Amino acid sequence: MSTASRHHPRPTRRAFLRGAAALGLGTVASPAIVSRAFASSGELNYLGWSGYDFSALFRSFTEKTGITVNFVEQPDQEAMLAQARIASQGVGADIVEPSIDRLPEWLQADLLQPWDDGNVGLDLYDKAFLTGSAMHEGRRYFLPVVWGAEALAYARQTAPQAYGTASLAMLFDDKYRGKVTLRPSTGLAAMGRVLEAEGKLPRPWLDGYKDEATMRRLWDLALAEAVRRKAMIGQFWSSENEALTAFRSKVCTLGLTWDTTALVLAGDDVGFVAPKEGAFGWLQGYGLLKTARNAEQAHEWARFIVTPEASAAYATAFSANPVARGAVDRLDAKLRDFLRAAYPDDALSKIWWLPAQPPWFVALRGEYAQKWQAA
Repeated sequence: MSTASRHHPRPTRRAFLRGAAALGLGTVASPAIVSRAFASSGELNYLGWSGYDFSALFRSFTEKTGITVNFVEQPDQEAMLAQARIASQGVGADIVEPSIDRLPEWLQADLLQPWDDGNVGLDLYDKAFLTGSAMHEGRRYFLPVVWGAEALAYARQTAPQAYGTASLAMLFDDKYRGKVTLRPSTGLAAMGRVLEAEGKLPRPWLDGYKDEATMRRLWDLALAEAVRRKAMIGQFWSSENEALTAFRSKVCTLGLTWDTTALVLAGDDVGFVAPKEGAFGWLQGYGLLKTARNAEQAHEWARFIVTPEASAAYATAFSANPVARGAVDRLDAKLRDFLRAAYPDDALSKIWWLPAQPPWFVALRGEYAQKWQAA
């Protein structure tokens, strides 16, 4: 998924989750929050994503803490960054909600201050989501709130997969000739990770995200091998509808798809599982603006949103996956069982979080994807 845009929300999953929104928000609060209720009454100015209904969460937070949330909707991360720059000149805003691969831009712009680790409920997170990418010079500048991934979707009857043996390499196995569907850009990244696992790259695949020369060197190798194995691809997809059609038309039986796509396909006897190398993941969370006037209120929100109930409710509203320990247990039963089956054992700890992707990288990645499709 391109993290330069609103890559994560999927209308089909949102429609599914709306029916699962009754999560008992009136009881959302940890003892720590209750004990401090109204002690830090005031406001919280929050730059977040547009198109979602968080009103129940905001009401519950206000009831528990006395803090009013002023939510300013933003259509994408570019707009969020622009508004934060304005806020840095004195127009109030306290927290923002970027994806972790965009965190370097915020740090380079000197817009954020670190969170107080002792005041944000770190013990409530599933440790799989407390990635080192959130840290800068030993301080934490990013708190996760929701996540999603691309992993292996498979027809249960004709292409069964199991965690531990399912691999990205299967996307390029002659066993599935003409039966694979994937996005060209993520497919090339999957090929690169496969080649790295096979010891066939001169540098780690992640190094290709650091500078153009290294990217070209590594992606040239991935492209050459992907072209050689292009016969395995039955259909490239660029939208969720195209991925759904690839399976429902019976053209494809194995694919690298979003979790949202696979959830919709569950009724078509399609399963979903993380590859042993780790699913491709995106992680979204909170940054605390350097000019925040309500830093204590922001920390109150951080502790609130990582309680299991609030984490599940936020993920449901956002059509994504929760980050708090125990939050999955509070999701709709169908989604809960889907996530448990997709990410068993150590699968969450193996997620391959998308690294920072600067503009030059995004442009080149598109060129490589087009070359593969045209080959």
